[in-house]
Amino acid sequence: MFGWSRFTGPAKFGGAIFEGPARFSGAVFEDDARFDGATFEATTQLGPMLCSKRFGLSGANFAQPVKIEAAARSVECERTRWASRASLAVRYAELDLTDAIFENKVTVTTRESPWNTYLGPLTEGHFSGPVTAKVVSISGIDAANLVLTGIDLSACSFAGSVNLDQIRLEGDVALRRTPRGWVKVHGLPVRFTNRTILHEEASWRVRNYGDGSWGSVGTPDTPTPAVLTSLYRQLRKSFEDGKNEADAADFYYGEMEMRRNDKTRARSERGLLVAYWMLSGYGLRATRCLAWLMLSMAAVTLLLAFWGLPLKDPSLVSEVKHPNAEAVVITDREDLEPPSGPLRDRLTETRLDKSVEVVLNSAIFRTSGQNLTTTGRYTEMTARIVNPALLGLAILAVRNRIKR
Repeated sequence: MFGWSRFTGPAKFGGAIFEGPARFSGAVFEDDARFDGATFEATTQLGPMLCSKRFGLSGANFAQPVKIEAAARSVECERTRWASRASLAVRYAELDLTDAIFENKVTVTTRESPWNTYLGPLTEGHFSGPVTAKVVSISGIDAANLVLTGIDLSACSFAGSVNLDQIRLEGDVALRRTPRGWVKVHGLPVRFTNRTILHEEASWRVRNYGDGSWGSVGTPDTPTPAVLTSLYRQLRKSFEDGKNEADAADFYYGEMEMRRNDKTRARSERGLLVAYWMLSGYGLRATRCLAWLMLSMAAVTLLLAFWGLPLKDPSLVSEVKHPNAEAVVITDREDLEPPSGPLRDRLTETRLDKSVEVVLNSAIFRTSGQNLTTTGRYTEMTARIVNPALLGLAILAVRNRIKR
């Protein structure tokens, strides 16, 4: 019908009813192409077409399985209804799927190469830059039937969607990352751990911290930490169901971050989350665990060298009270008194060697058998609890990053 047509001005087909196939293969729109509210009763192929500006499908209805192919600046599919299976292959475009209705599986993918029709290739002279399609909103949809392949989701709004745990993200799906370098939080310089985040979290942080390091995120309705917690949890489950445990870990980190920042939760819970975050990055940052472990071991070593080891090993005294009795070995406990004198005199090579031996044994729940003062015994008992816990968190963090 309109195959290989060229529209020099805005093309408006709003409210049109296409009872037969709508043929726009090879069509070029030098301005907007508006199909808002149109009904496609028998169309199974729409495009490929080129639209220099906006390709509008808002409120449109597709009754049959359809494949839509278009290169455009933006593709608007607000409240679009697909009654059957659909495939959208787009290039360059920002795609808005707000409140769209998917009654069957709908796949959205980036078309990597230009279209080559039976009349020749489609020339994309009006377009430049990355060809990757960018979905900017899936708010208000039921994501159970949505498949996104090779799509940029760095500016996508997820809030308001349902069944987000059933969405399928395949191929090279791009998401926003935390800013590199130092970022000001309440006027203080902070370095954020490198991880994948949602667009809504970046918006929430800009709103709360007012720092421009998070890039352009301006959305008027910023979700609360409770809402962001739910979004991260559902997307984490989606990645876990797809056996992508490594990337799911970033969504778990985001979920825990939002729980920690949710002021509606009990202070005790938030306090535990703060400790979990500081010690191990929620069980996902092995370097943080190892740093605390090294710090703990160094502190225990110094405590033992300064106050935990006696000045000398206790003497053993044998007593025989009767000629036929066995010898009784008695330890002279007075030798276990804490050392005295300047601290620098206690930091000898021998005392450090003994302290390190005690610390290394404590990291694996072992006792060294070294004689200690009262302070040293309590220090060793504490180390035998803290150090293995930190070592276990480090091992857990490594496993969470490399497991399949």
